[in-house]
Formats: sequence, C-alpha cells, structure tokens
Amino acid sequence: MKRSKIISFVLMFSLFANVFVTSSASATKDNAFQMELKAIAKKTYKFYQDHTDPKTGLTYDETRYTAEGKKDATHTSPTNIGMYMMSTISAQELGIISKKEAVKRIQVTLNTLEDLEKWNGLYYNWYNTKDGSVKKDWGQFISQVDNGWLSAGLIVVGQAYDELNPQTSKLVENMNYTTLYDSEVGQFRGGYDVAQGKLTDHHYGLFNTEPRVASYISIGKDDVPSEHWWKMYRTMPQEWDWQAQIPEGETHEYDGISVFEGHYEYKGVKFVPSWGGSMFESLMPGIVLNEVELGKNALGLNNKRHVELQQAFAEEKGYKAWGFSPSATPDGYSEFAATPLGTSGYKDGATVTAHASFLALDYDPKAVQKNIKALKELDTYSKYGFYDSVNVETGEIAKAYLALDQGMIMVSIANYLKDGVIRDYFHQDPIGKKPEDLLRKEKFSIQ
Repeated sequence: MKRSKIISFVLMFSLFANVFVTSSASATKDNAFQMELKAIAKKTYKFYQDHTDPKTGLTYDETRYTAEGKKDATHTSPTNIGMYMMSTISAQELGIISKKEAVKRIQVTLNTLEDLEKWNGLYYNWYNTKDGSVKKDWGQFISQVDNGWLSAGLIVVGQAYDELNPQTSKLVENMNYTTLYDSEVGQFRGGYDVAQGKLTDHHYGLFNTEPRVASYISIGKDDVPSEHWWKMYRTMPQEWDWQAQIPEGETHEYDGISVFEGHYEYKGVKFVPSWGGSMFESLMPGIVLNEVELGKNALGLNNKRHVELQQAFAEEKGYKAWGFSPSATPDGYSEFAATPLGTSGYKDGATVTAHASFLALDYDPKAVQKNIKALKELDTYSKYGFYDSVNVETGEIAKAYLALDQGMIMVSIANYLKDGVIRDYFHQDPIGKKPEDLLRKEKFSIQ
C-alpha cells in the first residue's frame, strides 16, 4: 500500500473514530439526562405519596419548612386534584409505581369527587383534605380556570384507564361550563361567588393564559360554541394604550370571525404576550393541549419564543438561572415573570422557580438540562425534588413544595420522556379531539 493511501486510510479511520466517540458521548449524555429526569420525578412524586390523604385521595396544597418545623396546608383545589391524578399516571408511565397502585390511588380520589359539594357540577375552589368539606372560611368561589384543570385530569384518567372511564366521563359531563359563559361577549367570566350569588365582573379575555384549557374543553363538550376561541384577545386592541406595548399585526378571519393577530417584540423577537409574562401562563396549557405539534404556526411557535425570551431576560439581568413564574416565597406566595413578556407584566423579583424550566422541556431540553444544574448548585434540590423558588441574587430559598408546581414538573417529565403521553391521552378523548382544528388553522403574526 502506498504511503499516500495509508495516510488517507488513517485519516478516514481517525475521522470515523472521532465521529463514533462524539456520537457515543452525546448518547451517553442524553441517557444521563433521562436518568436524571427519572430520578427527579421519583423524588417529586414522593411529595404526593406523603401528602395525599389516604381516605379522601386529596393532596395537600403545599408543605413548607420553616424555623419552627414542617407545616402542611391541609386544603386542596380542583387544579391540585387534577394535577395529582395526572402526576399519578405520569409516575406509572415512568415506572415509579405500578398500574395497580395508580388505579387504586385515583379510584379513591374519584369516589371523593363524586361526593364533594358542587355547583352545577363545577367544584368549589377550596376543600379540606381530611373530609372533603368546602373550606368556607376562604369563601365559596367557583373558578373557571381551576375547574378546567380538574376536567383535564379527569379526561386523561379516563383514557389512561378504561376501567375508570365511565366514572370520569360522567363527572366531566356534569361539569356545566355554560353557567360561567357570557354569550354576549363570547368570553368566560372568571368565576362565580356562590355566597353572593354573583359572577365576577371580569372576563378571561386574553388568549395566551392558562384559562384557555377550560375554553378548549368547554368547546369540546359543546358547552360553548367554537366561536369563543376566536373571541379572546391575542393581544389587547391597539387603541388600549395602557398595555406594556402597542402591538403590531394584522386582522385575519377565522370561521367568519375577525381576529386581530397582534404581537409584541423583545430583543428583536416577535411574540404574543401573556398577561403577566410568566412561564406557566403560556406553557402550562401545553402539558395537555398538543400545541407543540398542532399549533406550529401559533401557540406552539409562541411557546418556543417564550422559552427563548425567558432565557434572554435572565441573561440581560445577569441571573444565574432562568424560569420566572408565580411561586412560593419564604413567607408566602407571589407572581413572578419575565416582565417584558406580559401585557401588564409582573415583577421578576430575581426569583426563579423550577416548574418554569420543566415546562420548557419540549422546546429547549439542552437549556433545561443546564438550568437544572444551576438550580441544584443553588441548593434547591432536596427530599421532594426542587424547593419551589430561589432568589438568584440573595440565594434565599422558599423551602416549600406546592402540589400545583410539583404536578407541572411530573407531567412535563412524562411528556418529554414518553413522547407526549399525557397529551396523547387527552387528545384520544372526543372532548380533546373535537376542537383540534382550532389549534391547526391559526397563524400568529410572529413568523
């Protein structure tokens, strides 16, 4: 063999070996991240195992560690119930618990749900976990958004476990959303105060917020007409000059309804804002709605932009980590956000929360992996996964675990590792499948 051919062969072999080693390292890294996510999920689900009443199947709203010791908040909400059920399915899908245990746990919850006091099939905002009684010292409010998340959880359960479907289907069917809908405006009221006998004065008018899950479900149930989807604001009208930016965009027609497809801009990137600029307003609906695939020209694309811009905001501020969303504080709870991403932006408070990172898994897993490392370096990882928030300037940690936020982490991990399993269950149900074209046909003005 001539020397030139030998050299060529050696170079080709070296190149192949380098590619093989690089590919193997990449695969190992991916596998390591998957193992890390499963380990996080196992700790996160332990919160539910240790803080769900075994007799009622209702999960505590939060548990908190203070100088005085551990304190459990023994009340719950419809959202917490929905997240517990979806987290239990996620735990089974990830191999943390068996199907037998998952069904047994959820069956207890469903039996309790049948007996809970309701209003037109809809659930009160707060119940005591010990006996399921309404927590009346906190009022008697019926929340549109909270009931939406309970409906979502029931729909997912009914598709994950056929044996529970008759029970879940009946509960969802009885949840009458028409009672909260303002047909003249084409939007939902925020809720109903049973004691006062009065609907809220405000509507859920902004589209890119978490109440859109209840909107989608109510359309799928035929409780409200599909035109409701187009009656919500993508941005507020241009003449409303109180908002953070005057939006730019064009008016498009969908199903005979004119929709102003407006957008804001930050760092040269176009996006449709949420109300406060927090991650869960934009991305939480996507844990059940298949926005990542069906909404590639609208919600899915916009979710990706919010993930990108949350990181850009943290970089601009010089923060060690990103992920801004309402979360616990050392002495309570507050709304945090990447302020420029909101119509009326919440403060950022230099406070990041883990659930905001996990919601971004489907859009930028490498950035999430890096951010998880940063959060662990800030000493936020403990017995039940991640403490709820940390101030990235002071290092002060809110040593609390919230049922809602733990649920977002669990379901996001299951969706990422199991190819959208929770979303698939939701869309298998006729209620989840029927309105899918609403996700497909829209095109935001952020291309």
